[in-house]
Order: sequence, then structure tokens, then C-alpha cells
Amino acid sequence: MTYKILFLDIDGTILKPDHTYSDMTKQAISSVKKQGIEVFLATGRPLHEISQLAEDLDIHSFIAYNGAFAAYQGKTIVNEPIPRQNMTQFLDIAAKNDHELIMYTRDKNYFTNLDRPFISQFIDIFNLKENAAFRPEIIDRVLGATVLNVSQEQVRLYEIESNLRLSPVHVNGAEHSYDILRKNVNKGYSVEQILKLLDIQPEQAIAFGDGMNDKEMLGAVGEGFAMGNSHEDLFQYAKHKTATVTEDGITYGLKKLGLL
Repeated sequence: MTYKILFLDIDGTILKPDHTYSDMTKQAISSVKKQGIEVFLATGRPLHEISQLAEDLDIHSFIAYNGAFAAYQGKTIVNEPIPRQNMTQFLDIAAKNDHELIMYTRDKNYFTNLDRPFISQFIDIFNLKENAAFRPEIIDRVLGATVLNVSQEQVRLYEIESNLRLSPVHVNGAEHSYDILRKNVNKGYSVEQILKLLDIQPEQAIAFGDGMNDKEMLGAVGEGFAMGNSHEDLFQYAKHKTATVTEDGITYGLKKLGLL
């Protein structure tokens, strides 16, 4: 098989728990690029928070905000903000249940409250830089959202439409945090749009991920790899299981395909 494109999640896939990546991972990415394979970062993170990593890895194409935004070498492919009606409902639910929301736009991370300890912990875990207090006028520009301080029993409160689901943030220290996802706008949806634009068949595409926000992406490609450290429910959606992020799972998987 001639592979043409590679999609890589960031946290728990490229980045280890200490927020570093291995030299082997960087070398593997460089090697497949030299073979003419397009490489995309595919993350739940906002675009403005991954620029340094992208520069370090020499990657210039992205899926961000869990698939609500995608760009190929500077050209926007997907741009799907969360509908205002949904965001208004999410804010109301959060206020009534002692939850907090982080709303991600193209330029900042907006918080319903910046003073609570678990908010500070979340900011530290993800090293978020562009933070501000929520302002109503940004509500139409929200591409992604995370709700914090939520119990598993309260997840259903946000699944107010059949199109919505909550995905647990699969990072140590971020327990009780969930990304709000849309079933029709996710990493898998963006992968499909990119493959269509570049005229690449799904069987020529590879993806690596570790969280439940990666399940649609792993199903949209021919070679989907779940990291060894993945959320336990993710493995059923992946064609392959690879090593953990600390064991260089990306390198291990690419070797399995004969690319390294």
C-alpha cells in the first residue's frame, strides 16, 4: 500500500505525560514527510495553543478544536463554530450545576471563571497561554468547548440533542473534564473533508490517537492506531493497537506499516 497522509493526535499520542516528545517521534515524523506523506496535527486543542509544537515538528497542516476547524498549508478547509443556541444552553446548564466552561475561539480561551483551583490546574496541565474571562459577544465564534467539574452522572445534562456527546479529557489530572463534541463535526469529519480535497483514499490514510475524541478519526482512515495508553473504550474503534506514548507508539506503529 502507498500511504499518502498521516493524522496525529497530540496529548497522549505525540506528547508524553510530562508534555515532552521523544527524539524518536520527531525523527519518525521527519522520515515519513521525506517520503512525501502529508502530516497533520489532529487535536482537541485550539489552534493558537499548538503553534510552537507545530513549528518544532515542522508541521503546517492541522485539525483543531476536535474537528471544528481544519487547515491544509494555510488554506482553511473546515470552520464550524458551535451554534449560538447550543452555547447559550451550555452556559445555562453550567451555571445551574456548579460547572465551569472553557470556550475556544481562533484567538483565545474564554473561561466562565478563572479563579477556581481546578481551572488553574487545567490551565497548567495544558500550558494554556491565551486566557480571558468569558464575554457574551464571543459566543458566535466558539469552535470548541470543555466543561469542568462534571460527574459522570451529569454528562447527560449536556447531551441536549442527539447530535451532541461528551468525551472525557484523557489526561492525568483532568478528571471530571469533558470536551463537548458534535457527532457531525469531529476529527473524523475533518479527515473526510481533507481526504476529499486532496483526492486521497481512506485506505491510504493513517491516524494515531488515544482518547474518545479520536474514535471517528480512527474509523475514517484505513490504518487507525490506538496508543497503548488509550482510553479503554477506544480500542474497539481502532484497527491496530500500538505501544504507549512513552514507548514511542507512533514509531512502533509506523514500523508495523513498513514506513520506518
